[in-house]
Amino acid sequence: MRRVIFLFLDGVGLGADDAGVNPLAARVYPTLARLLDDYAPVAATGRLSTSLAELVPVDACLGVAGRPQSATGQAAILTGINAPQRLGEHYGPRPDDRVRAIVDEGNLFARLRAAGHTTYFCNGYPDGFFAAVARGKRLLSVNPYAAQQAGQTLPTHADMAAQRALSADFTGAGWRSELGYQDTPLYSPHDAGRQLAAIASNYAFTYFEHWQTDLLGHHRDLAGAVSDFAVIDGVIEGLLSAVDLEQTLILVGSDHGNVEDCSHTRHTRNPALGLLLGAGRARYAQRLHSLMDWSSIILEHLAP
Repeated sequence: MRRVIFLFLDGVGLGADDAGVNPLAARVYPTLARLLDDYAPVAATGRLSTSLAELVPVDACLGVAGRPQSATGQAAILTGINAPQRLGEHYGPRPDDRVRAIVDEGNLFARLRAAGHTTYFCNGYPDGFFAAVARGKRLLSVNPYAAQQAGQTLPTHADMAAQRALSADFTGAGWRSELGYQDTPLYSPHDAGRQLAAIASNYAFTYFEHWQTDLLGHHRDLAGAVSDFAVIDGVIEGLLSAVDLEQTLILVGSDHGNVEDCSHTRHTRNPALGLLLGAGRARYAQRLHSLMDWSSIILEHLAP
């Protein structure tokens, strides 16, 4: 069975080859080094094809002035529509009525389900999150909104405890230390990757959102970002060890740049990260140029 796993990393671009500002320029990620033949995922590397991976700089500006933002960027990923051009601006972080209307036109979750494919947004959310949404104190970001709009019930604490979902930090450590849930699993990065693979084995399309990268960029936390990418590196290692790469396409992508330049707190106009692993990666990489191309690649792999 063909599958797609989309590992979404918020606010990750391809920036300068300078470890003093760019955590991705640090040569401390063994899995990425192996996949990319010791090249770093930075702007100077450009498009890169190796025996194991395809690295692609992905246009997040989409012909619109200003700094790309999360809501319109994520909408472009999940619909193939040039959301910032439609609005006449980059907009975010949370979607307003205009962005939600674009997502409602036919996001990837809904289109795949209509074609008979199973889909799953696998981030677990704590009870307080749902309470805040119900009170109108919090808006869903585009990714969970799209999954919910397509008919999925977002995963809860019960799903986390039953190992049917993962926390945004991959390991579950924050659910214990920050949220007080002592009954939820605690994973090493490698095991979190294997658990993501286990969850994804039940679906044609699985989507996971990691938002800490964007937060670390906004806080100019270079050391924290290096530690976070070390976790991501371990997750990718575990994921690759547990999936059938002849049938499964693994996509690692982002909506805009940010954390790759910790010299300031703002988003960047750098190309967004695009990393393709597994089935069909070289062919699909040739078609990946902007955020709008992700959805057609996923649809083609699952419904050729």
